[in-house]
Amino acid sequence: MKIGVVGSGFVGATAAYAMVMRGVGREIVLVDRDEKRARAEADDILHAIPFAHPMQVYAGGYEALHGSRVVIMAAGVNQKPGETRLQLLERNAAVFNEVIPQIIANAPDAVIVVATNPVDVMTHLTARIAAGHGWHKSRVLGSGTTLDTARFRSLLGRHIGIDSQHVHAYVVGEHGDSEVLTWSLVSIGGIPLDDFIQQRHIELSAAHRAEIDQNVRRAAYHIIEGKKATYYGIGSALARITDVILRDQSAILTVCAPADEVAGVTDVTVALPYLVSGEGVVERLPLPISAPERRKLADSAGIVKEAISSLGVKQGLNHGHHAQGAKEAKAPSPQAQTFRRDAMNCIRWQVERLQGSWLDTL
Repeated sequence: MKIGVVGSGFVGATAAYAMVMRGVGREIVLVDRDEKRARAEADDILHAIPFAHPMQVYAGGYEALHGSRVVIMAAGVNQKPGETRLQLLERNAAVFNEVIPQIIANAPDAVIVVATNPVDVMTHLTARIAAGHGWHKSRVLGSGTTLDTARFRSLLGRHIGIDSQHVHAYVVGEHGDSEVLTWSLVSIGGIPLDDFIQQRHIELSAAHRAEIDQNVRRAAYHIIEGKKATYYGIGSALARITDVILRDQSAILTVCAPADEVAGVTDVTVALPYLVSGEGVVERLPLPISAPERRKLADSAGIVKEAISSLGVKQGLNHGHHAQGAKEAKAPSPQAQTFRRDAMNCIRWQVERLQGSWLDTL
């Protein structure tokens, strides 16, 4: 089973390394316009194989993607001096308009997994480009909030003293400051969170929940302050998504994928619980969250829709299943407007921190 990785920066290379360590696939090819960097990363990862799982790792051009079942898109461009944020987004869109058709032409049977930030916007754009080449939108998905969900589960698990694998909790919406932690759905080993902490006499006050929320939401800022970039977490998340697709596992993941409607916002891409299998996104699962959480999700989806609109990415993804009775979201309250402004600043900040010839993803 072959995997392509387009973009050999921190995120792309770390994803490849994580897949070697987990034994995901049997062949990985790294593609980068900086061929020297791609070869160096491939050789370095290759030397770890005797300590991990047998597989082939090498660098190549787009033609080397032939036969890939999954292609991870982790490429983007850096910001030029004096360039506006919108101009940078437009240049990244130009990169995607060039690269995505190359992936489709050379790996026509692949599922594309987008890692480039802002991942919700770039996944939406990728799906639009792919649709123009006759691809079903289910074969394009982004890493979404898979990492944020893992952060939520790990921090909550640490607080209540439970292995995070038994903590069932989701982060949905934008991969960024407006994301929504769905506390109303949290369960521990199938037991609702409130019942679990009451049975075990664990204190989880509003202050504790707020601290966990902030530590999940601000994790990237903290890590970047200390080491300039994040890549181990997202690399591992990409390895997990790829493994699910290759093994046709039918797993529930908070990836981002194009949707006709989310919480009243139409034609938008944000992270939600999706059933993911060998063909990509199979089905969007119901999300019975509380009314306040649904309002936050609407605000988050609206923020992403605003960024999508700034690129001029319009409706029309092929083979979409149109939502019945979808309505536009109501005008946000002053508090929601402030929240939206702050979250848009987060998207702009993500764009501004693009470094190197390829994009390093949060």
